[in-house]
Amino acid sequence: MNTAAATTPKPQLLIRSGNLPAAVYELRDLLTASSELFDRGGPVKVIKPADGSVPIAVPLNKHGVVMEAHRLCEPVRISDHNGERIPVTLPERVAQMYLDTHDWNLRPLAGISTAPLLSSDGSVRMVQGYDAATELWCANTLPVEVPKRPTIDDAASALDVLRRAFRTFPFADAVRRQTNGLDEVDLDHAPAHDESAFLVALMTAICRPSLWLSPGFLITSPAVSGAGSGKGLLVRSINAIAFGLQPRAFTIGGEKHELDKRLAAELVEAQPGLFLDNANGTALRSDTLASVLTERPARVRLLGQTRMVSLNSTAFVAVTGNGLTVTEDLARRFISCELDAGCEDPESRPFLAGFLQNMTRRRCELLGAVLTIWTYGRHHAAELDRGKPLGSFETWAEWCRDPLLALGCRDPVERIELLKSKDPQRQRVAELFTTWWACHHSNPIAVNDLAQPVKAVVDPQMRGRQYLAVAIGRLAGTRAAGFVLSRQPSAGRWTAATYALKREWSEVDGTGHRTHRTDRSNEAPALVPMSPMGPMPGSANGHGEQPASEAPPADARPPGMGDAASQHKCDHCQQYGGTIQVAYDGAEAWLHRECMDDWRAVYDDRLSRP
Repeated sequence: MNTAAATTPKPQLLIRSGNLPAAVYELRDLLTASSELFDRGGPVKVIKPADGSVPIAVPLNKHGVVMEAHRLCEPVRISDHNGERIPVTLPERVAQMYLDTHDWNLRPLAGISTAPLLSSDGSVRMVQGYDAATELWCANTLPVEVPKRPTIDDAASALDVLRRAFRTFPFADAVRRQTNGLDEVDLDHAPAHDESAFLVALMTAICRPSLWLSPGFLITSPAVSGAGSGKGLLVRSINAIAFGLQPRAFTIGGEKHELDKRLAAELVEAQPGLFLDNANGTALRSDTLASVLTERPARVRLLGQTRMVSLNSTAFVAVTGNGLTVTEDLARRFISCELDAGCEDPESRPFLAGFLQNMTRRRCELLGAVLTIWTYGRHHAAELDRGKPLGSFETWAEWCRDPLLALGCRDPVERIELLKSKDPQRQRVAELFTTWWACHHSNPIAVNDLAQPVKAVVDPQMRGRQYLAVAIGRLAGTRAAGFVLSRQPSAGRWTAATYALKREWSEVDGTGHRTHRTDRSNEAPALVPMSPMGPMPGSANGHGEQPASEAPPADARPPGMGDAASQHKCDHCQQYGGTIQVAYDGAEAWLHRECMDDWRAVYDDRLSRP
């Protein structure tokens, strides 16, 4: 039997020099039928490596279109001599016209996933190939056994498995102990903020392909003595468990816009994880990264092109760096975790060999533990206490954070305000407002009449009155350091606009959320939370709290007030229950609302005494 004759012939693509658009549309129909081509802001091909590793999405240029055309069909032209069809190479002009049509009719590709696909009803799906419901290409998905309806005891046991696996990491605020010469987290204590942030990040990575949006994960360590703390290892371990692969790390680059170019290039390939490493000693700023984390689709500019394309991203984003901060626009888009080994040379600590390889071997066990917690959360969603709200990420909070809060973890969203406070721009505004208040209090004043110390903060290079006017004008309505700057328009053509600061006072509600009020008089400073707080006159330990030995028994606390409110005594009337946490001129206190004015009067009187 002739094998060549038995082979199904490829369809022919007729190229007419006088009607190339007809060939373009016929080529489009042929490429649409391919199972490996997708639309990701442009035609891409999902390449499956020969070693069985995770596929990648490769954008098609005109040469790639020519190659795909010859793989799927046989381009031909009609001979001018005898009218026969002659095989030809697809003209590059036809390939370029195809790319320029933007009418590709290809299936959309949101990303590539090697994690199980999750649904809001608590179901877990193991998918191979293209999943039309999520627009994901799924490969190398690991079968995992998960209890159908886990109990809280099942979830607690799963959390213990995860904590034991990562107990040797130096989470900065964790209670630690020495075990067999190794420094590790004391598992007898509940996870503190940094360990909780890591656990939420691990949940996020596994859920990320199935979530519409999620925050990124920021791992920092001290600026000088932070190298070798394990930041990169922690990110690689998360990826090993969630996706069964090692992420390809990339850096910021030297030029101003280099980071956005690198981000766009990584995003097009649709990898499950995106790992920005060694962003050391910088205030991270990226409009592309901010857009990718909170928009779907996000509009990005591809390298070498002038046009913008729409990309849906399902990548788990992780950023590491020593002394790393983020600008305020990124702060609300990241969950932060700090590692601090507590020594000058973290890399010299004793380690267990083969940690990452061990995580890879245990992937099925650890992945099952995370999914057990997630499944428990989905089946008991109505019963879970909600953490602090985080705009744009409501579903993420329900899926990844709230189940861990039910198991005793801390809410990492509470740290976002601290992350914002480290933004250099916010610190400069806080310095400006503090200096302004010291010089002018709440008095309305024109820019030209500002005291010299205030001008020096805004314009240290003395660029002039026009620069000052523009800079101050942009800050109208800004809130920082417990102040809000208001602008009063000019009364006429020849009068200048004036600006005035107003002190705000804040209170911390039961979820740790600060509520602001501005209905108090401007004549006296307001009650404002500040961190760190100084000792307060008349309080037992400088924080308005009683020592543990003096804390009231549980049955002596007023019922119905909740633990956070009932365990603190009012620093004015000395009665328990119904207190809120406030701060005033650097001193912190727990007060009843009705006691605030009297306490402030007593405090001012004490400070005025010689």
